[in-house]
Amino acid sequence: MHSVQFTAETSSNGLRERDFTVGEVPGVLWSPLSGSDRAPLVLMGHGGGTHKKAPAMAGRAQRLVTGCGFHVATIDAPGHGGRPRTAHDEREIAAMQQAMATGEPVGPIVVRYNAHLAERAVPEWQATLDALQELPEIGTEGPVGYFGLNMGTAIGVPLTAIEPRIAAAVFGLFWPDPLAETARRITVPIEYALQWDDEHIPRESGLALFDAFASKEKTLHANAGRHKELPRFEADSAVRFFARHLGRAVMTPA
Repeated sequence: MHSVQFTAETSSNGLRERDFTVGEVPGVLWSPLSGSDRAPLVLMGHGGGTHKKAPAMAGRAQRLVTGCGFHVATIDAPGHGGRPRTAHDEREIAAMQQAMATGEPVGPIVVRYNAHLAERAVPEWQATLDALQELPEIGTEGPVGYFGLNMGTAIGVPLTAIEPRIAAAVFGLFWPDPLAETARRITVPIEYALQWDDEHIPRESGLALFDAFASKEKTLHANAGRHKELPRFEADSAVRFFARHLGRAVMTPA
């Protein structure tokens, strides 16, 4: 088993940010700046075409760390961020770009490519979780959450389905195929985000994936707007969701 190797560290705005690698996979761990007590861990999967430190990822991490005192970790997905692309990656990316340029539906390509990425990324996430739980400030006893939209859902659903350490998850903005069958094996609490006017994912498709989860507690957050118009306040809702299910109170500014 690979251990966490920290490669850089910075701190600001109440966060301690540490770059790390687990084997050849690069990641970042955000933690509370003060205090060394153990706290729950939230794994975050980034969207397609972005990376572990994209503004959306850093913003969500800030909310989770300063709002609940969680640790938050993310890794670059295969072919993203600091990771090299394979010939397969290049072909799929070119196909997506061609579809967008000609006005053809991009969904079938995204679904196919993201399923391929998930096969590679799920074992990497499990190895990363193993390594992070060896850190004294995280440990193996605390609960773990998963937060991922778009491609983060494509990877997070199969990860959550086979990973018993994940106790709650936030997903959203993806097609039901091929995830619906896997979602039926997930019983942990789920919060799911859907854009009512999504130009890529038909409304009925988003509803079908939400319906597939076998969780007794699952909540649908449907907002007006297109695919990339998810309201920022949904990140605050995710903080409250994880606080409820991972056992931490939401901290309010003094």
